Amino acid sequence: MTRCAIYAGSFDPLTNGHVHIIRRGRQIFDRIIVAVAHNISKKPLFDIQERIDIINHEFQDDPGILVETFQGLLVNYAREHNAQAILRGLRGMSDFEYELQMANMNRSLAPEIETVFLMSEGAHSHVSSRLVKEVASLGGKVDGVVPAHVAQKLYARFRSNNPS
Repeated sequence: MTRCAIYAGSFDPLTNGHVHIIRRGRQIFDRIIVAVAHNISKKPLFDIQERIDIINHEFQDDPGILVETFQGLLVNYAREHNAQAILRGLRGMSDFEYELQMANMNRSLAPEIETVFLMSEGAHSHVSSRLVKEVASLGGKVDGVVPAHVAQKLYARFRSNNPS
């Protein structure tokens, strides 16, 4: 049996923290589906196809990583893909409380699907996609907290949005 986990998020943008969780998850699971959330109530910096392309670029050499988009309940998506687990990264205690609530709700909706938590590496415990966008928008360097190709896309995006 192939062990499959779903790792869902907005990934706007993909950070090195996300990358490390996915790579570590691949040591546990045969297949990871990176499920890019399509949330029409949010105004993302990168559109859904850009985010999919960015993630595919990062993991192009790993056939065990599939990148898709999804809407709706994550447990329904996990069932549709015969996933045994939902993979989640934790940066600290503030993440834990929210993630625990979500894991318990998911368990009540789909008791056959486990939630697996991986702690982020210390170097990435302070990094969030929101913070990366804020720093880049203000002209700060994000090298080292996002993959190099993501940093270049961020710099280009904010240069084009900020004609100064």
